Amino acid sequence: MFDRLREDITTILERDPAARSRLEVLLCYPGLHALVWHRRAKWFWTHGMHVAGRFLSHLGRFFTGIEIHPGATIGRRVFIDHGMGVVIGEMAEIQDDCTIYQGVTLGGTSLVKGAKRHPTLEAGVIIGANASVLGGFTVGAGARVGSGAVVTRPVPAGATAVGNPARIIAADTDAAREATAARLGFSAYGVTQGDDPIAQAMKGLIDNASAHEHQIALLWTAIERVLAEGVAQARDCVPTDAQVDEKFDAERLSRLVK
Repeated sequence: MFDRLREDITTILERDPAARSRLEVLLCYPGLHALVWHRRAKWFWTHGMHVAGRFLSHLGRFFTGIEIHPGATIGRRVFIDHGMGVVIGEMAEIQDDCTIYQGVTLGGTSLVKGAKRHPTLEAGVIIGANASVLGGFTVGAGARVGSGAVVTRPVPAGATAVGNPARIIAADTDAAREATAARLGFSAYGVTQGDDPIAQAMKGLIDNASAHEHQIALLWTAIERVLAEGVAQARDCVPTDAQVDEKFDAERLSRLVK
């Protein structure tokens, strides 16, 4: 028991720069207290003493503001940061090294008893503040759910889910967008971390501009090949000010979005 407690305290010290000492974490972190209450409640629940398990869960909610059903399964090194308003349902499964922020709901949408109603978070998942993950599906390892997102379908490993209803952004797509945004002089994630509607609109514009840029470059490659093959008359049709490479005017874009 004490080894597990020390591991939890170490996890908080590693992930929260505001944590100054082990004593502070032990006394002042409700996410840690909620996990301790849950482990006691879970023992009663798995040994058939359901009322006792629910009562301990209820006490844990009273003292911490975090409601974890005693039937939920929680792995090691899970960090519930701040925690107020977190609700974790009976059949939820949280694997190792996950991080959950305040106001998160891991809930269910089915009323069928015995069915898998609550989500499974694989290792390393991060759930942003006030997000709701609703249903008996899986959020893949290393995935991120943005603040305020409402997720009702599986999230692939390494992907990001943002918005309401949540839109799934694959990891490779996200990386490509950030590379394009860097060339444009605009970072969609700089402040909003992907959950602001204006940032979402800007992401769409960046995706569209990037696709057009690539298509124009391909067209000019084809035109240059034709010209090189001796179609001299085509040279008269080429505008002298045509853009033939992948280049954006970042200042012009900035003026458009102000």
